Amino acid sequence: MSDLRAAFLGSTYGRAGERVSLTPAGPGIVPHWCEAGQRWAIVTAWNPSGQRAAPDLNDERQAALARLVWAWSPLPGWNGEGPWREETLILRDVPLREAARLGRRFGQAAVVWGVGGRAALVWLDGPVRPERCWLRRAADSPGTADCGYTAGL
Repeated sequence: MSDLRAAFLGSTYGRAGERVSLTPAGPGIVPHWCEAGQRWAIVTAWNPSGQRAAPDLNDERQAALARLVWAWSPLPGWNGEGPWREETLILRDVPLREAARLGRRFGQAAVVWGVGGRAALVWLDGPVRPERCWLRRAADSPGTADCGYTAGL
């Protein structure tokens, strides 16, 4: 497993009061930020290509992302913890292709996209490659997930 993949699969996502992680075993929980069957995405403009960027540059890029996504009722959130904590936006009712387009526009290696409690780590280096997973409360998920690639959701 690559270091970048391990970092994404070992990370936590979400908002204060509801942190989730990716897991290969289902069924998953439906996070409070969406309804059952609703599409959602977690997108950030921080640290393009998994490389640390200066805090002011991250803030500037995140503000530019926020100006583009108002139509998807964005909620603030964050990925990761400690020194790799990154501010994110949780978008609701966003199509997969749009989430991938936004991620690519801001130089991201991947975005997290899902429907209800089903999630995908969507790799953006080349053709869009969703790695199917489920969501678990972060405290319920031991270790790093090993989700699987799939041709589509």
